[in-house]
Amino acid sequence: MLNHPTLDKLNTLKLSGMSKALAEQAQNSEIDSLSFEERLGLLVDREITERENRRFRYRLSHAKLKHQATIEDIDYTHQRGLDRTLTQQLITGQWIRQGYNLIITGPTGIGKSWLASALAYQGCRYHYNVLYLRVPRLLSDLALAKGDGRYINLLSNLAKRHLIVLDDWGLNPIHADQARDLLEIFDDRYHKHATLITSQLPIEKWHELISEPTLADAILDRIVHQAYKLNLKGESLRKTKTKLPLTDETELA
Repeated sequence: MLNHPTLDKLNTLKLSGMSKALAEQAQNSEIDSLSFEERLGLLVDREITERENRRFRYRLSHAKLKHQATIEDIDYTHQRGLDRTLTQQLITGQWIRQGYNLIITGPTGIGKSWLASALAYQGCRYHYNVLYLRVPRLLSDLALAKGDGRYINLLSNLAKRHLIVLDDWGLNPIHADQARDLLEIFDDRYHKHATLITSQLPIEKWHELISEPTLADAILDRIVHQAYKLNLKGESLRKTKTKLPLTDETELA
């Protein structure tokens, strides 16, 4: 018979996983075939699973990923130059643990942001603290943070993340003040934590993107020399996968 006071006590102790598992055991007519230790083990396993799932959901919600993408859904059939061997290596998350970088380049619509989101999602699975950022918005936020006193805290928060995704690198030229902000970020992360950058520009064009050559040298030295690289190419996936609904005009055309 189900022991309601015990369930209440488990919930009071915030052992919701054990509480749910105990309630399920009470409805299982075959549970009596297990020993006390086996039943207790099942309760503990359920509690661990519940806690891990809550932590994962928390990490994922705070990562603010652009796409709901997972590595299981990566499309290797589309001809875009995706290196499957390297991608499988990246999926292990070892590069995040070692504090290496990843640069994904290619034309618009080729799936850079989607792939970055999938790898970042995988990082959340491996218990890493992840954050997705678009570079234009990051640069604007850094400028505002200097005026309202958040600048040091913002840099500190970025420095603590195991992985940050910097999407849309190179959409606009980077002036000297912005370059100094980026140097602070990359210097804090150098040899410590991983950074994933996506860009339409090939890496060889990045130096001229930054107005101050000395800062460009310092930034690229901290990004490129210890980075894996995926250079995608081919036709936009948006063109091949987007289907517009029929209208009267399209039906008559």
